[in-house]
Amino acid sequence: MVFKLRVTLSGIKGFYRVYHVNGATTLYTLHKQIRADLEFPQDQLIMFKGLDIEGNVVGRWGLFDLGAGTVDQISLEKAVKAGTDSFVYFYDVTNKKSVNILVEGEAEGVKVQPDFPVLAETKGPNPIEFENGYVAFEDLPETQRHLPGEGEEDDEDFDDEDLEEEEEEEEDEDGKEIYDEGEE
Repeated sequence: MVFKLRVTLSGIKGFYRVYHVNGATTLYTLHKQIRADLEFPQDQLIMFKGLDIEGNVVGRWGLFDLGAGTVDQISLEKAVKAGTDSFVYFYDVTNKKSVNILVEGEAEGVKVQPDFPVLAETKGPNPIEFENGYVAFEDLPETQRHLPGEGEEDDEDFDDEDLEEEEEEEEDEDGKEIYDEGEE
């Protein structure tokens, strides 16, 4: 069975990734693929927290056994059979940095391929860009969602009149007018 997984960031509409993943794929293999695609650091502890449809914790899987096994022991199919509807994937446990992974069900018309997991759809920059202050257009409040030149006029823009007034009177530090030596 091939699952369709959607990776998102909480509160950010301008980002998602969709993966097609073989059910036999381990969480460790999924972790390596997501880490490579999203350019997460390689030297951090990771953890998958499995949640059921109501948000209750089904299991926690990490590089070390946290009670439900390790990420290299559990397959995606096994986690789903245990009741997992979604995951919180902590790519940096120490700093509590994570993405959400929703199991959207079976990927329609997709056959198992040897190069799974496969990145099927993308939207937006990698999560590090959001940490650095990137704001997606969709995430702005409605009042700020206009492109330059649309909607309200910008009061801060220079007018031609403002430029002419500045050119008319140029004065030095003493308040005296400056004359070009060629003009008298």
